Amino acid sequence: MAPVLEKQLPGSADNNNEEEEGQNLWTAILSEVSTTSSSKLPSGKNILLFGEDGSGKTALIAKLQGADHNKRGRGLEYMYLNVHDEDRDDLTRCNVWILDGDLYHKGLLKFAVSAQSLPDCLAVFVADMSRPWTIMESLKKWAGVLRDHVDKLKISPEDMREMEQKMVKAFQEYTEPEDAAPTSPLRRAPTAGEDEAVVLPLGDNTLTHNLGIPVLIVCTKCDAVSVLEKEHDYRDEHFDFIQSHIRQFCLQYGAGLIYTSVKEEKNMDLLYKYIVHKMYEFQFTTPALVVEKDAVFIPSGWDNEKKIGILHENLSTIRPEDPFEDFITKPPVRKLVHEKEINAEDEQVFLMKQQSLLSKQPATPTRGATDSPGRTASGSPRPAGRAGQPSSTSSSPMAAVKKPDPNMKAGAANEGVLANFFNSLLSKKTGSPGSPGSGAVGAGVQGSAKKTGTSLIPVLSALIPVNSLLLFHISCVFKTISDI
Repeated sequence: MAPVLEKQLPGSADNNNEEEEGQNLWTAILSEVSTTSSSKLPSGKNILLFGEDGSGKTALIAKLQGADHNKRGRGLEYMYLNVHDEDRDDLTRCNVWILDGDLYHKGLLKFAVSAQSLPDCLAVFVADMSRPWTIMESLKKWAGVLRDHVDKLKISPEDMREMEQKMVKAFQEYTEPEDAAPTSPLRRAPTAGEDEAVVLPLGDNTLTHNLGIPVLIVCTKCDAVSVLEKEHDYRDEHFDFIQSHIRQFCLQYGAGLIYTSVKEEKNMDLLYKYIVHKMYEFQFTTPALVVEKDAVFIPSGWDNEKKIGILHENLSTIRPEDPFEDFITKPPVRKLVHEKEINAEDEQVFLMKQQSLLSKQPATPTRGATDSPGRTASGSPRPAGRAGQPSSTSSSPMAAVKKPDPNMKAGAANEGVLANFFNSLLSKKTGSPGSPGSGAVGAGVQGSAKKTGTSLIPVLSALIPVNSLLLFHISCVFKTISDI
């Protein structure tokens, strides 16, 4: 087709130049508008938050919002984060779904995650550092809950494989961020393909549990590290062992790891920047932080088995492959016993009670035997004034009774007194008829024995502290002697 105007009039060249400049200006404006409209922050992004009751899930998101939130939700709680792109001056909201710590409510996940919205999700597992003995069990439990839910979604195998390959690529293409800070903290990262990086193969334990979506492990309440050291005698070895197991879990899911503290506002800004980096591909310039035990940060793709092995060098009393529960154990629960208040007793009342108790105690056997009022001074109950009786103490039955030794025990002393007394009686009764004293003297002794037999019972009761049954037998013996 021939050109419309083959000849140009004078001055028409200037007009053509102006028209071309105007067209170029409009073209530039339209191109900028189309580029800006296509680069707006996407909507419909979702953060799925899992964790035990009391682990600080709601408080964590409230802190990221910049608000104080002390209420605890039930079931499936909804919150959001404001995301602002300073370069484009664009604002959007990122949905946050917080699942209750009770497994009874896991069925509510269907209202937060569908097959269509799964590619736009970020899974966050919250671990409570104030209760480190629950960390690994909690992570495994909630990761299993999410995996079961993803398996129930009607996602085609091709789409699921594509999501998994995207995760593997993002993990392999991780590079250390530049040291120079960008002009804007939320400036977009360079698009893929600008810098070709060397892709390294994955390790044996890396991304073995690929969920197809990015995963982040957030350890809350890391200010409790000092409490664990003081009250439960935790050492650096314990914290290295805990970090080692958590990082092994992160490798399996291709997850990032960050230690936070809402109370001390530790790593909260870093957590927000990393979330928007993973969700909206903002540029992120913070490298891994592994020096401070309560402020660890490990981005997804940085870690590997060799780096985790550095922690194992500090383990002296345990092996790295030992079960987590064998070393990080739950401390015993101390039951609070409310003791009753004890009031001090009045001093005079206490002394009166002690006096009454002392007055009720029985006298000792030795003192009772020596101080008995029924015992005569001569040691014999024979009546005075009897003529023709020998003056020897051996003629009386009581003369053979020995005084108990105060050093002997009471039982042994009583048995000795009884034995001596009955031996003296037997020795007197077995005397020969022709022996001296077998006549009148013997009759006098027998008469004395008859009288003495009836009067020795109160004396024996005073000398020997025996029970009533023994005293009854002794009285029967004397009764028999007196009748002979």
